[in-house]
Amino acid sequence: MRNEREWVETKYVLEGGRLMASRLRSEVNVGSRLITDLIAGAYQTHLPGNARGRLLDLGCGKVPLYRAYRPLVDDIVCVDWANTLHKNPYLDQEVDLSGPLPFEDGAFETVILSDVLEHIPVPQQLLAEIGRVLVPGGKLLLNVPFYYQIHEAPHDYYRFTEFALRRFMELTNLKLLSLYSLGGAPEVVADVLAKNIARLPTVGVPAAALIQWMTLRMVRSRWGKRISSGTADKFPFGYFLVAEK
Repeated sequence: MRNEREWVETKYVLEGGRLMASRLRSEVNVGSRLITDLIAGAYQTHLPGNARGRLLDLGCGKVPLYRAYRPLVDDIVCVDWANTLHKNPYLDQEVDLSGPLPFEDGAFETVILSDVLEHIPVPQQLLAEIGRVLVPGGKLLLNVPFYYQIHEAPHDYYRFTEFALRRFMELTNLKLLSLYSLGGAPEVVADVLAKNIARLPTVGVPAAALIQWMTLRMVRSRWGKRISSGTADKFPFGYFLVAEK
C-alpha cells in the first residue's frame, strides 16, 4: 500500500471499539448511513477470523477498511480501476478489473471485494481471477447491495441474488463459508425513505438521519431482529459472504 502513513479515516470510522459509518456528510451521504453501518459491522465481525498474510483490496477506493484489517495481515496491495469516483494516493496499481489481474497464481491469502462486483461488466471473470490469485485456504470477503439505488452511474450493472452468489462460488471453485443478508424489509424501507427525504430543504437531512437511527435501534431489538430476519429472504438489503479456496 502506497503512502500508508498518510492514510486517514473516510467512509468507516472506529468509535468506542466499533466500526461504523462516518457521520461526516463529505464521506458518507446521510441517506447511506444505515447500509454503511451494516457493512462495517459485517467486516468487523468476519475479518478477525479470516484475514491473514498478504491482502489484496480490489476496488479499494480510499481504502476505508484499512484500520479494520491492518493489524491482521502482513502486507496490503491496493488496486482500483480508472473509472472509480474515489481516486486516492494509496493505489499500488491501477487495473481494469474487467480483465486479468496482474498477479501470479496464489499470490494472496486474503482478498477484499467490497461494493465492487455490481460494477463489473463480466463478474464471473473477475471472480475467476480472484480464485486464481488466492492461495489454497485463502479467503474472499465480499459484499454487494441488492435493494439499493443506482450508484456510480453509468458503471452500475447488476444486483445479485443469493442464488447467483452461490453459483458464482461454485463456478469459481470457492467453498462458501458464510452468506447472509445485510438486513431485510425494515432496512430497505428506511433506506428508500431516508435517501428521498434527505433532498427536502431544511428538515430533510435531520429527518433522514433520524429515520436511519431509529431503524438501526429497532432492528437491534429482539422483535426488530425477528422482523428483519423474517423478511430478509424476500427483501434483502444486501449480502455479505466469506469463501475459501
